[in-house]
Amino acid sequence: MAQMKMMSEPEAYRIGSIPFIHTEIYLDSHPLIPRTETEYWVDLAIKEIKTSGIQNPKVLDLCAGSGCIGVAVLKEIPEALVDFAEIDEAHHLTIQKNIVENQLDATHTRILGGDLFENITDQYDFILSNPPYIDPALKERVGESVKQYEPEKALYGGEKGLEIINRILAQLPSYLKPGGFLCLEHEPEQVEALSKHPLYLESEEDQFGVLRFSKFRY
Repeated sequence: MAQMKMMSEPEAYRIGSIPFIHTEIYLDSHPLIPRTETEYWVDLAIKEIKTSGIQNPKVLDLCAGSGCIGVAVLKEIPEALVDFAEIDEAHHLTIQKNIVENQLDATHTRILGGDLFENITDQYDFILSNPPYIDPALKERVGESVKQYEPEKALYGGEKGLEIINRILAQLPSYLKPGGFLCLEHEPEQVEALSKHPLYLESEEDQFGVLRFSKFRY
């Protein structure tokens, strides 16, 4: 039985890390494994930050998990100031390790606990978030290995997968600087609801042609 369990464990957990853009993301605390879909939109977001003209852009990786998003931002934009907000403090040491192992300037980072914006008092030029957004009613979409090994808290977003997303959007104006934007990962079925938010800008497809992320601008 132990051998069967080991065979079904995600390869990234067995190896201990996974490439993400130009970083190596360690997974010591078994956070959500970064997906290529996330890598795709984060790479686009980094390019937008680079061309924004903002000096020392202040960036928040919200629902950070492994910290892959914020770590990739800081790797590509060393002058950025990056905060990581993650409710599960078991992942904070993993985020710290990913900062150190990717040879980033830790003085440009902060790791914050709390529920979403609970411990955040600053405003940001850019907020990037891969929140829990799977509808629990659609669990059949989730692979058995994911269900068994990856953190449920990082997967399911309440009714229609929108409960946490809606909380983020409700608080968003307090944490974005004027002209700042949020880039948010989600399910394609959620675009209709998201598009009704007053700060909604657009939704874009991932590399597989799926409407996977949306932008909101203050």
